[in-house]
Amino acid sequence: MDTKIKTLQDKIALSKLGGGQSRIDKQHQKKKLTARERILYLLDEGSFEEIGALVTHRTKDFGMENQKFYGDGVVTGYGTVDGRLVYVFAQDFTVFGGSLSETHAEKICKIMDMAVNVGAPIIGLNDSGGARIQEGVRSLGGYADIFYRNVQASGVIPQISAIMGPCAGGAVYSPAMTDFTIMVQDTSYMFVTGPNVVKTVTNEEVTSEELGGASVHSTKSGVAHKTSANDVECLEDVKKLLSYLPQSNREKPESLEFELKDEVRESLSDIVPDNPNKPYDMHSVIEGIIDEDSFYEIHKDYAENIIVGFARLGGRSIGIVANQPMFLAGVLGVKSSKKAARFVRFCDAFNIPLLVLEDVPGFLPGTDQEWNGIIVHGAKLLYAFSEATVPRVTVITRKAYGGAYDVMNSKHIGADMNFAWPNAEIAVMGAKGAAEIIFKKEITSADDPEAKWKEKEAEYAELFANPYSAAERGYIDEVILPKNTRRKLIKAFSMLENKEVSEPKRKHGNIPL
Repeated sequence: MDTKIKTLQDKIALSKLGGGQSRIDKQHQKKKLTARERILYLLDEGSFEEIGALVTHRTKDFGMENQKFYGDGVVTGYGTVDGRLVYVFAQDFTVFGGSLSETHAEKICKIMDMAVNVGAPIIGLNDSGGARIQEGVRSLGGYADIFYRNVQASGVIPQISAIMGPCAGGAVYSPAMTDFTIMVQDTSYMFVTGPNVVKTVTNEEVTSEELGGASVHSTKSGVAHKTSANDVECLEDVKKLLSYLPQSNREKPESLEFELKDEVRESLSDIVPDNPNKPYDMHSVIEGIIDEDSFYEIHKDYAENIIVGFARLGGRSIGIVANQPMFLAGVLGVKSSKKAARFVRFCDAFNIPLLVLEDVPGFLPGTDQEWNGIIVHGAKLLYAFSEATVPRVTVITRKAYGGAYDVMNSKHIGADMNFAWPNAEIAVMGAKGAAEIIFKKEITSADDPEAKWKEKEAEYAELFANPYSAAERGYIDEVILPKNTRRKLIKAFSMLENKEVSEPKRKHGNIPL
């Protein structure tokens, strides 16, 4: 018995690359790492505790009884990242292509259950060829068991998926239901049906990278929230993302020590151009408001007319949603509405306050948008903000037109504090278009229609295209100078820190999907 135990221990020790103390040297950083190397790099040194190391599959068909490997293609366990408990699984492509079997799935489900019960994030390092064909429906059932737990854990603990190799077929639906998906460029891909099936059914010639590579999912589909250059960078991204998140929905994100000083930022005064039609980069506004170098953008290359991401403000973790005038003038469209709505709902689920920076001329017009459901997708963002109970603060930097003004966290849908810069324009539409409609008869009958149009445009702008009319009605709490924005926001979020909202009793709402 002692000899048998020692043999097992030796085999496990050999597979652990020196008992868990392995670090990745610089020369190795750009290569694909093994499952254990990934875990050891992700977790604090010496903190990993493996669960289920001796598990093997139960299949006796197709000669599988003679092909058994300890762990059965997935390494599972727990450890710490920067001293915080996390649960992790890493699929091992060197064992049956990382394919999912009944026991493989049971190992993943076991630590997912632990993560929910304890209240700690779950991180999945995906690298699998899919379901193990030799097991038939048992492997399919294993996937369903994981999917069910993804849903039960949603909004309870943070779930992060790192796609570090293939992820195809039914396997893609687990990462899709987690909170964040990070893909590695050139070495990872995700798709429901592969290139061969696509060619057979649609006669399209396409490579795995073209069909479901990191660049495709980060720019076109929006499936990937972030892409990384290699495995090491991907794991660093996971670590950084975790730093903004709480352990579970029962906690708030950890705040860093901060002392309020002179928070005036003169650089904010010169960012927005005098010409209301000239674009500017909202990233400059964000950087001028937040703690230095703390912005971590999500979905950077997808629906670029809106910006979402995490940052720190006065040491506190916050979520930022901001229109981007550099792309499509910052309008709301199908993709940008979905992108922002999902981010807002995540922040609300995990007690992360929301800052909205608004410069929106309206919704994107056109048949493409209408036929693709801008009505229902725009309603998703409206719904997400309306149901959010975390502290919510809005700053209107320039335009807030039409229905988009309502949707972008207006006072009317429950925002706590709404500020506006002095040059903000809050109106049903731009002054030029409004004047053309309201004063149409006067303009057309004038001796000089063009001059009359400009006169009426200026009249409308003076009456409505400013923040003061809204402030008089209490829709704007304060008109502030740009340079004072950071200080105002730090104090506002500090005041709102212990906000509590009693919601009506219900099973759940029915968000317009």
